[in-house]
Amino acid sequence: MPQTSVMFLKPFIPAPSTSLLSKSYGCEISVDTNVKICKRAEVVCLGMLAPRKFMQKRKKVEVFKDAADEAEQKNWRKIMLEIEEADSAIAVLKSRRAKNEPLPKDMVVGTLVRFKQLKKWNLVGEVLEWLRTQHWWDFKEMDFVMLLTAYGKQGDFNKAERVLGNMNKKGYLPHVGSYTALMEAYGKGGQYNKAEAIFRKMLSSGPEPSAVTYQIILKIFVEGDKFKEAEEIFKTLLDKEVSPLKPDQKMFHMMIYMYKKAGTYDKARKLFAMMSERGVQQSTVTYNSLMSFETNYKEVANIFDQMQRANIRPDVVSYALLINAYGKARREEEALAVFEEMLDAGVRPTQKAYNILLDAFAISGMVEQARVIFKSMRRDRCTPDLCSYTTMLSAYVNASDMDGAEKFFRRIKQDGFEPNVVTHGTLIKGYAKLNNLEKMMEKYEEMRVVGIKANPTIFTTIMDAFGKNKDFGSAVVWFNEMVSSGVTPDKKAKNILLSLAKTAEEQMEANQLVENQSLNRVMNNVVDDDDDEEEEEDDAGESNVFDDKKDELITIGISNQHNQHVVEAYDL
Repeated sequence: MPQTSVMFLKPFIPAPSTSLLSKSYGCEISVDTNVKICKRAEVVCLGMLAPRKFMQKRKKVEVFKDAADEAEQKNWRKIMLEIEEADSAIAVLKSRRAKNEPLPKDMVVGTLVRFKQLKKWNLVGEVLEWLRTQHWWDFKEMDFVMLLTAYGKQGDFNKAERVLGNMNKKGYLPHVGSYTALMEAYGKGGQYNKAEAIFRKMLSSGPEPSAVTYQIILKIFVEGDKFKEAEEIFKTLLDKEVSPLKPDQKMFHMMIYMYKKAGTYDKARKLFAMMSERGVQQSTVTYNSLMSFETNYKEVANIFDQMQRANIRPDVVSYALLINAYGKARREEEALAVFEEMLDAGVRPTQKAYNILLDAFAISGMVEQARVIFKSMRRDRCTPDLCSYTTMLSAYVNASDMDGAEKFFRRIKQDGFEPNVVTHGTLIKGYAKLNNLEKMMEKYEEMRVVGIKANPTIFTTIMDAFGKNKDFGSAVVWFNEMVSSGVTPDKKAKNILLSLAKTAEEQMEANQLVENQSLNRVMNNVVDDDDDEEEEEDDAGESNVFDDKKDELITIGISNQHNQHVVEAYDL
């Protein structure tokens, strides 16, 4: 249970999600009832984010069978460490080989399996290519398949084609794993038409696609924005009369992700309901997928509650999504309560989870609370990144404390980080909010001196500041500057320009500028579409040549859960 906190809360705050006070995992949140409302409606949490025992660093106790086993394990770990430091396996493995003696098979297999678990496919491929040249290693079919898989995961379809050709020369029959790996290589390499050609060939002449093949082709179609093709395949799988196999959890997850990507949320919700009807088990990833495209914090909290009622334990992504929803709604107290509950539940926060909580307080300019969170990151071994520093900087900016912002900006450099366009834009935004055009332009010029080009947000901020503090003509100058710099004005930039136009003459000029930009964008899209059609024709021709010669949220379906969580948290 966290330490008792003294909190000054915003007035009239409804209770957080019922899940926050649930005792599903035997945890409670205690808050002192001594509440005081101040003018700035700040939250001051004197005991927030108290350290938990499970977060403390503990020495791992290892148990070995005997002295020989201990020596072998430590030697193997030393090899792994050397390979990781060198980022190359061959030199290390060669150094371990006695003169004219082969390496122990257990060591080689263990190394390959470990690299496979870590998804270090470049090292898997490097080791296997080396083993092919060693007379003491019998390179068999499964070695070829693993090598082909390694190139498939890296999207290196040229090398994958070469390996498959060598397999054919060795007399190995077509294998569903090898064709699936080649298909994946084409997909990851952006050759979507070639990937589809492999899949269609497997359907027509074999080998018959496996569940993994279907998972990967759905992923390829979704990544390539071929939503119609993915939907067509999934509908076939749903048809019990013609389906070669039952669609599994990963396929449902991929389709839910596709509908999220396409913006058709109702279809995603229907698929979620269909999983229960079809007897497909729902998981934390399923609920996280639903929460990821909800924008209303009440809906996110409702899904979170539903997940807990289904006895599915939330993970760090689940909590991060709920914290993000409360933060975006300016409900910092609920965001903090969720984070505290996450710690009470024994879920270790990630760097991204901390950044999201930090942002919840930074949005409202709550500097002291943001500083507590920022310091807690290092304590909990979540080293702040540039995103953390930029978010902390925004806390000063949103509090209109530009002296504090300038000091913290200097600290970013002192701590070894190089401010990016977002970091510079945060300072520019701060001076624009204070209508200090001189300092705003000073920061803009400093950014340009270090070779960083302005993005649409910075141009829009400067345009808005000049339009409000000078005249409409100044805003037009910066709108045109944005265009001449090769930056396409977004919807927000156009709306702000239109809002700055007061007279009929100004409104006419603003409308003309916006319409010209829209027309230019349409014309550019037409040209791009023509280029895409030509590329598709070339791809189709290349795929026919291949036929004559003879598969990484918030993705949800194919990657392991750790990678899924990284994707989902970044999507926030």
